[in-house]
Amino acid sequence: MRRTVLCALFIALSATTILVADPAPAPQGARISIWDGPRHEPPQPNPKAALLPRISVKGNRFVDPTGAPVLFRGLSIADPDKLEEEGRWNRDLFVAMKDFGANLVRIPVHPAAWRARTKAGYLKLLDQAVDWCSDLGIHVIIDWHSIGNLQSGMFQDPSYNTDKTETLDFWRTIAMHFHGNHTVAFYELFNEPTHYSGMLGAMSWTQWRELNEEMIGVVRFWDKEAVPLVAGFDWAYDLTPLRYDPVRAEGIGYVTHPYPNKRSQPWEPRWEEDYAFAADRYPMIATEIGYYVRPGDGDDADHYGARITQFLEERGISWMAWVFDPKWGPQLLTAFDGFKRTGSGEFFSKAMHRPPAPLLATPKS
Repeated sequence: MRRTVLCALFIALSATTILVADPAPAPQGARISIWDGPRHEPPQPNPKAALLPRISVKGNRFVDPTGAPVLFRGLSIADPDKLEEEGRWNRDLFVAMKDFGANLVRIPVHPAAWRARTKAGYLKLLDQAVDWCSDLGIHVIIDWHSIGNLQSGMFQDPSYNTDKTETLDFWRTIAMHFHGNHTVAFYELFNEPTHYSGMLGAMSWTQWRELNEEMIGVVRFWDKEAVPLVAGFDWAYDLTPLRYDPVRAEGIGYVTHPYPNKRSQPWEPRWEEDYAFAADRYPMIATEIGYYVRPGDGDDADHYGARITQFLEERGISWMAWVFDPKWGPQLLTAFDGFKRTGSGEFFSKAMHRPPAPLLATPKS
């Protein structure tokens, strides 16, 4: 989702790690040769790669190695680059999310941060996160966190600026690096696609489908196990094109971001029409849900948090709350010190610890 200011506007190979070494600095005034650039070092075995069960797709559910369906209830964090700059990038953050109740953590990688830190520097952060999550029994989504139109090359904010070449190269790098690591269960190919009613140029569903198919092809060349996740238009809310033109790839999932401002009430029939119908055929994760608690808001079964989590779980749709941070919003924390929770943070933690809502009975044909 957008950061706080935008929220206010819109309520490796086979269990190995491939390390990219930075070139040694050249003497002052010396020409930097193109032949002394970054190189791939021999891959090192990752002893934690198979600690967690591999997640795969079976029918319309995510399943573990026994074939049992898995319901994920998780949390998104802020960009690791931001957290590291603030001195908040540490194992304690992930322990707090485990205590919160999360069994899945979404790591948003902004294109601007990926470039600024360099591949090698950013992969070090991701390796730390994946190792911490392996130890704690938490699966991971790596999310290419851009918002805008990949077809036109126009984006909502400079931190999201990217292009097709960089996007494909990001997924080649990530898939090479984490191939065989069961902790990294999902690759969310593009956070929130939108043409913003034409302000960001034009993009048809067919064009977007084909872009995703190309990304999936690059990922699958290196990593045939992690599950690619595909988002729809309207800032990853609308999946109605799946009725007539789904992505042409097997073993994938779809995502939605059904924030309360997306539709007026009553929400449930609109949610069913706009995205939830797809859960009858495909596995799904609502990789962002969230809300602000305002004075006078009730804490009963009729508020957004209670209704969206029950609605999703009744259909077997996993969900993730945005965002485990005191600055980006809707905030789940009031402060990192003590990991103090907002009102919505208290609700989502309780929701993660309760028994799942029972699945709806399958309609008779």
